[in-house]
Amino acid sequence: MIYDIRHVTTYSYEHPVSFARCSLRLEPRSGDGQELLSHSVEIRPRPADRTARYDFFGTHTESVLIETAHRHLRIDSRSRVKVTRQALDRAAPSPAWETVRGAAFEATSLGPSSPIGYVFASPLVPVLSPVTAYASVSFPKGSGILAGAVDLMHRIRNQFKYDPKATVISTPLEEVLEKRHGVCQDFAHLMIAGLRGLGLPAAYVSGYLRTIPPPGKPRLQGADATHAWVSLWCGEGLSWIGFDPTNDLLVENDHIVLAVGRDFSDVSPVDGIIVGSRKQKLGVAVDVLPVE
Repeated sequence: MIYDIRHVTTYSYEHPVSFARCSLRLEPRSGDGQELLSHSVEIRPRPADRTARYDFFGTHTESVLIETAHRHLRIDSRSRVKVTRQALDRAAPSPAWETVRGAAFEATSLGPSSPIGYVFASPLVPVLSPVTAYASVSFPKGSGILAGAVDLMHRIRNQFKYDPKATVISTPLEEVLEKRHGVCQDFAHLMIAGLRGLGLPAAYVSGYLRTIPPPGKPRLQGADATHAWVSLWCGEGLSWIGFDPTNDLLVENDHIVLAVGRDFSDVSPVDGIIVGSRKQKLGVAVDVLPVE
């Protein structure tokens, strides 16, 4: 499947901003069943400087410096991506989760794909006893790691309510667990925290999810969204497998990977600092269109 993706981020400020420095992580990745065919980013006002690099996790990161006073900032990212990914059967055999845990701690590499970098707590994903206890129900002794992760994903989808007004990025995981409300970021962070509490390597994935309108309804422009899910290391044979707890899905061709890290703080599509005062308003519109 080939997709054209447009991701438009706009900031509106009550008073002019005299300076802005932003980090952009808007270029989709290549690898693991995904190929980036083209990518461009247009920024208004025009930056005084743009520099690009790849961070530790392999994410293309662009640093942007804007020195022109402005009340509106528009970042228009356009990409074409080919996805040829096939999900495992949910009932496929897999090694015992304790075996995978042992193999992760015996890893000899410290590179970005090594499981050892995703076992420990990270800035937005603490390891918490109540969250570990919640996850442990899905992992009885000797059970396969794939079956356990599928069960945990299924429980989160059915026991938590998607509610955009319930949380912000700084909402503690204890509160998400207690209230059972949140969004895809919360559900991904919760699943990752539970897996890491059991000693299993889990990464946070930022990307896009193609949405299909109900039968007979038009597709709304800008109605797609940035999305978040979990990548779990399932041993040397299966390697990294994607799980979407928001939708109870093993990741396949409708998911487009943008960035991978320990949690959202590693992969935020746009972040940075500004020099200004008063209120600001953020708008994000995403279109994911299959190319016929």
